[in-house]
Amino acid sequence: MTSARIKLLSMMGIRNRACVEVFLAAIVLVVTIPASAQQLSKRLILKDGSYQLATKWEVKGDRVRYLSAERDEWEELPNSLVDWPATDKFEKDRAAGVPAPEAVEDKEVEAERLADEAKTPQVAPGLHLPDDGGMLLLDTFQTQPQLVPLQQNTGELNRNKKANILRSAVIPIASSKQTVELDGPHATVQAHANLPTIYVSLDQDQSPNVSSQQGPQQPQQPMQPEQPWDRFHIVRVQSKKDKRIVADVKINPLGKASQEQNLVTTDAQRLTGGWVKLTPRNALEPGEYAVVEMMGRDGINTYVWDFGINPSAPANTMALKPEPAPVQPPQPKN
Repeated sequence: MTSARIKLLSMMGIRNRACVEVFLAAIVLVVTIPASAQQLSKRLILKDGSYQLATKWEVKGDRVRYLSAERDEWEELPNSLVDWPATDKFEKDRAAGVPAPEAVEDKEVEAERLADEAKTPQVAPGLHLPDDGGMLLLDTFQTQPQLVPLQQNTGELNRNKKANILRSAVIPIASSKQTVELDGPHATVQAHANLPTIYVSLDQDQSPNVSSQQGPQQPQQPMQPEQPWDRFHIVRVQSKKDKRIVADVKINPLGKASQEQNLVTTDAQRLTGGWVKLTPRNALEPGEYAVVEMMGRDGINTYVWDFGINPSAPANTMALKPEPAPVQPPQPKN
């Protein structure tokens, strides 16, 4: 407004400047009065929940005559439509400094929005974790951050029966050996970044129970204790022909089993929304890996989440990409 006023005055003669000043002041006054009137207005609340903004009103018989703060005109409506108790309460609350109902609603909406955001932490600009949980890998493909869902793969137990029998026959005191293997030489998901971050959010009943792998229905088991939140680890998988070996299981002559995995040193961090962040301390070499769930004395869960590291791999088809930033309206030039 100030720059426009100076430009206009420079185009006018000195004799007309006083008239222009009066004209511009009138425009400012006309624009300001309705806004001030609305700020000072009262609410004539109706029984249907709506209301009329008015600076004042008066009751005449079965009609209510009010001065509209929006149109600056006198208007009328039937007295039977006005909710006088609600109108009086609003005025008393406003005088006492109580926030208007929509202000309270705005705070509730904002609280709900923040709660929803807490369930879906942001891992990169425009990229949030989903609200339905799962296991996801944060990758970078062609400079773009992406979240890639990891699917569970069933590790088959290779009992190496022939080798075990031969070993027992030649060296009776030696331990037998079994392996947990995955089919195929490579995982479906291949990360392009050598320092990926894994995000985990699984409910107790989402992790397969060890007993569920034994085929026939088992008797109902007592409720298992809650598993530690940092029970997930990354292991380096050994590729062998068309298989990938996740872990070795050794059984001594007394039947006691122990498992060995090539664990990757990682840091685990708890996030909001039940999420756990798993980050390798050092860059991973190209190859095959898996996220395993440690089951305490039971070793590892043979249902694993496999992935590989291959910077030259094609794009992952199921990757979640950042949402585009909202377009900002152009700013007016002064």
